[in-house]
Amino acid sequence: MRLYRRLLLVATLLAFAVIALGAYVRLSDAGLGCPDWPGCYGHWLGVPDAAHEQLAAQQAYPGKPVDSAKAWKEMVHRYFAGTLGLLILALCLLSWRSELRRRQSPALPTLLLVIVGIQAALGMWTVTLLLKPLIVTLHLLGGMATLSLLVGLALSNSQTPPSLAPGPGARWLAAGALLAVLVQIALGGWVSSNYAALACPDFPLCQGQWRPVMEFGQAFSLHRELGQTAAGELLPFEALTAIHWTHRLGALAVAVLAGALAVVLRRTGERRWRNWGGVLLCLLLAQIALGMANVLLALPLGLAVAHNLGAAVLLTVLLSINIRLRPAGQRLAPASGPQHRGLHEYCKPSP
Repeated sequence: MRLYRRLLLVATLLAFAVIALGAYVRLSDAGLGCPDWPGCYGHWLGVPDAAHEQLAAQQAYPGKPVDSAKAWKEMVHRYFAGTLGLLILALCLLSWRSELRRRQSPALPTLLLVIVGIQAALGMWTVTLLLKPLIVTLHLLGGMATLSLLVGLALSNSQTPPSLAPGPGARWLAAGALLAVLVQIALGGWVSSNYAALACPDFPLCQGQWRPVMEFGQAFSLHRELGQTAAGELLPFEALTAIHWTHRLGALAVAVLAGALAVVLRRTGERRWRNWGGVLLCLLLAQIALGMANVLLALPLGLAVAHNLGAAVLLTVLLSINIRLRPAGQRLAPASGPQHRGLHEYCKPSP
């Protein structure tokens, strides 16, 4: 169905925008720009800008002064996320129509809708639990899961892989690289939600050492408040160092696995696989450069958001490679109808 394909394309692009906006809100310290959810100081549309509106907001939420700039950032993110949720609801409803069910299973669109519901709950808890690191990180992972499922749906019915596709070893390497990126995204979310990005202000050393003083037990304690230990004490700087240092180790694992996959793909005889390898290698180098620049330049907002978005793009490319490397019979939601096209069809040049 043409409407379904168009909605899927728009939802996939919008998911990238929501991830970028979420990173912008988090990194600009606007995550609590609105003390309530889903409105903002009781406003469903807009934020309290006028003097009388701000006075009413301060009376309704004492101790939480209105910062219009931060409130607008948070609400724009919510509007984009809400629109994405409505698109996914439409995709789910369309996927259960008989003509579309004959072409593909409605399981993934239904799972997407469930994840959107969980994401909405996590967004609410992010506010009500005052940026608790575990909730913020899970919210990030939920956004990446949403994007991954949308990409998987869009690519599941793509054309048969090139005849000279790499062997099973490449599939295992691609799966390992994808897993490493997923773990690294979780570690990156943990760094961001604990404000540990500048715990190591130098590179490649950390505080002038290869292995600085670190406290891992408190660093990765999940059930605690922002900036506190599980016992409610101030989180030591050594714990922030451990969080940052572990993220760097994860980056090394991603560089090795994804870099090796890129080399393998570049060495195949099929041009399309060589192109995938080149794209992967360029993205990997860009992510490494962005990570280094964020450390050395003290986390400028634009570069920090680009680093988050780069992680989403890298995840998308690795997921696409994994789907294309799978045998045709093992792909997600196989379709038998000739009219269903993957996302790649929209990117083909006109003859």
